[in-house]
Amino acid sequence: MALQATTRSRLIIPALAPIYTSAHETVETILRVVAGLLLVTHGFGKIANPFGTIGMVEGLGFYPGIFWSPLLAATEFFGGILVTIGLFTRPASFAAMIVLLVTVYFHGIVQNQGLMGAEKSILWAAIFLFFAFRGGNSHSVDARLSRTF
Repeated sequence: MALQATTRSRLIIPALAPIYTSAHETVETILRVVAGLLLVTHGFGKIANPFGTIGMVEGLGFYPGIFWSPLLAATEFFGGILVTIGLFTRPASFAAMIVLLVTVYFHGIVQNQGLMGAEKSILWAAIFLFFAFRGGNSHSVDARLSRTF
């Protein structure tokens, strides 16, 4: 389904229509860049020590940890870079979403923190779900290459 144009007749304040119409793609780009950069920041410590989370991933049931730990580091760090610049946006966002759903399980169930412990991960997973389906917009490397998944 295509994005609906903002029409003056549907707005409570019709004078805002030009702002909404012109800014929606820029705001979407800002969300993608911020989400990607925060994922890079979160993954930086893991990429510096890619085998440092072996115990954690095995504690969640992902064996062998020697495989999953560097994969987690690469998904967060390099996936975050890809999302930030908008290259392979859909697969990188999908991978990030999977990682975040595992953190929902970890905080919400394994650590028994419930919704309070999992809420940030749920929000982040939803953001990456959006980009997994939406992809990069015209402000992305995908668009510059005229190719996308």
